[in-house]
Amino acid sequence: MHLILSIIFLISGAAALYFGARWLVRGSVSLALVMGIRPVIIGLTIVAFGTSSPELLVSLNAGRTGNADIALGNVIGSNIANIALILGVSAIIRPIVMNIRAVRFDIIFMLLVSAALSFLVLDNDLDRINGALFLIGITCYIAIKIYQAMKNIREGKTVDAGLEVSERLGHDAAPDSRGVSAGLIAAGTVILIAGSELFVRGAVSIAELLGVSNIVIGLTVVAFGTSLPELATSVVASARGEGDVSLGNVVGSNIFNILFILGATALFFPIGTSDVHAADLVVMIGLSLLVIPISLIRGRITRPVALFLLVSYCCYVYYLYARQPGTM
Repeated sequence: MHLILSIIFLISGAAALYFGARWLVRGSVSLALVMGIRPVIIGLTIVAFGTSSPELLVSLNAGRTGNADIALGNVIGSNIANIALILGVSAIIRPIVMNIRAVRFDIIFMLLVSAALSFLVLDNDLDRINGALFLIGITCYIAIKIYQAMKNIREGKTVDAGLEVSERLGHDAAPDSRGVSAGLIAAGTVILIAGSELFVRGAVSIAELLGVSNIVIGLTVVAFGTSLPELATSVVASARGEGDVSLGNVVGSNIFNILFILGATALFFPIGTSDVHAADLVVMIGLSLLVIPISLIRGRITRPVALFLLVSYCCYVYYLYARQPGTM
């Protein structure tokens, strides 16, 4: 496939993934609200799973076509991009004031699952048993988050349970009717499937044309493309002075990427890990650990720190392509 056509496939697929996910989330949330499901439950389940749908569809499609290593690269690369790129860009726009207490459990959980993934990847391939364990893990995580949210509500703590839901529907927007919601869900699903097909085809073709491995394409091009929804959400939140939303968005996304995306993919398509370098895992865990001292010592991500994160990301991407024989 010609390089220009591959790039067109990639860009078209990314656009389809973005809009398909938005329609799927809007339709699902509207339908849930009409059915009387509490906003806090919607935010922690339907919204969370819906915003992970681009990564999920791309990873499953990659596994179906015999390129399951793209899924692993996608998750590791997305988690690196979430911290270094998304938090970096968000803090460049406006320094992020971090409320470590609000996400303390989530940060610790993110570090634990990142360490577990690293151990499994370095030890062996990810098989169906690993996939099942990851899915059990994300189920437990969601159950804990729902319990915490409901406890806060019962104790009368200030919790805007409907904030994320209203963000997904649009400010002051009323839920759509059941018919419109069902139409949005159907259209979003079809567009997501078509977009994932285009995106994976373009990514694999670019990897072949550039002479790099699928894992590197997953770590860079695919990871960036599937992280666009998180990037857009975090940038908007930062511009509004809601930096803690950016932090929560990144941490939650990293947890879902490992447990939900890799769990579902490995359950159906076992993932080979031979092309993953220890350096990729070190960078992922190192950046995750970096969040803790920044939040404890300074309590915020300043522009100099944001610049450091962005430079680190650029250096990592350069390193990825430099380590490929004959590409530099």
